[in-house]
Amino acid sequence: MRIDQETTEAFRLYLQERERSVATVTKYLHDVELLASFCGGAVEDKSTLIAYKQHLQERGYAPASVNSMLAAVNAYLAFAGQPGWRLRYLKVQRTNFSGKEKELTQQEYCRLVETARAAGDSRLEMLVQTVCSTGIRVSEVRAITVESLRTGQAEIRNKGRVRVILLPKRLCAVLLKYCRRKGISQGQVFMTRSGLPLDRSNIWKMMKRLAVRAKVVLGKVFPHNLRHLFARTYYKAYKDIVRLADILGHASIDTTRIYTMRSGTEQRRQIERLLLLI
Repeated sequence: MRIDQETTEAFRLYLQERERSVATVTKYLHDVELLASFCGGAVEDKSTLIAYKQHLQERGYAPASVNSMLAAVNAYLAFAGQPGWRLRYLKVQRTNFSGKEKELTQQEYCRLVETARAAGDSRLEMLVQTVCSTGIRVSEVRAITVESLRTGQAEIRNKGRVRVILLPKRLCAVLLKYCRRKGISQGQVFMTRSGLPLDRSNIWKMMKRLAVRAKVVLGKVFPHNLRHLFARTYYKAYKDIVRLADILGHASIDTTRIYTMRSGTEQRRQIERLLLLI
């Protein structure tokens, strides 16, 4: 089985025809290129793939990262007509609590917003608050338009599914005021200075710079962690995981459970309050 420029381009079309997201296509192509580099552009048989799987583990990749890379390989095998060579994923035992070192707190979130405001960066200030107060994915920021602010709801299309999210009235009012100030009368709210929509890379870099200025641990500050903060805050207030799954656009509640995990410190404190040690 060959892996070269011609076959990877055909693989790109294969993924696009199956309506995979742009981010997924980009990642799968990158991961397949890593496999090609490992095997010299030719996979002789399944033993080569098993050796590659072992190589990833020896390189120190986290099990979840290895599995995401194997997903790309398995997709390529389906494309190449070699489904019998599919690799088994590593078994990952799910923890029922999150690491405190990765959990963005509300106090840290407020510090990020206040730091952006103090720096006069209203775009970043509004962006951070929009993601955190709605729970949208970074790829869904494009759905926030002037028109959606006027109706109070945004239609989001992701992975072949369509959902409508309700935008808080206060957020709509603040963002419309921001748009008037910036001369944005229609279309997407969050744009680059050259007039292009902000993408994942733009937002990631902006937030990392903000983390440094706000003196918040870099590992806590990324767009998806704002989504996690929204989920934890919502669940703590309403204890409705089914409704939360709908809001976040999750097909499975199992995914939503990951977002609502308590920190290990909080869980330990709850267990100790049971007072069952005599």
